[in-house]
Amino acid sequence: MRRLVLGMLAVAVVLDIAYWTLWFADRDSIASEHGQAYYDFENAFPLADFWLGVACLAALVTLRRRRPAALLWLICSGAAALYLGCMDLLYDLEHGIFAKGFGGAFEAVIVALTWIFAVTVLSWSWRHRVQLLSGAA
Repeated sequence: MRRLVLGMLAVAVVLDIAYWTLWFADRDSIASEHGQAYYDFENAFPLADFWLGVACLAALVTLRRRRPAALLWLICSGAAALYLGCMDLLYDLEHGIFAKGFGGAFEAVIVALTWIFAVTVLSWSWRHRVQLLSGAA
């Protein structure tokens, strides 16, 4: 399971970078809606997603090195993802985004992956906190 968490952290960093690269280079390729309110909503996320990426990268490095700080970074990663997942889910439900064709399906996948990542990282980290703090995990 440790390898799965390491993989999830690496994928999260790559997806975070890929998403924002596409958003700023070719927004229409990933936008699930094309109104100004949606653009304003998405444009509020880069700093929070940057924090998520930093936390995931720190978790990845400290977990690979079996450092006790891995617990802190794993919890930061999971909590940041859970918060962002909640914001995305609520906006998408309130604005009917999931029913908007490919863009809505793409958004549903993002929300689902964010929640799966958050719950997996948080639950695994908590169950293995003693090992993580001792450097054994």
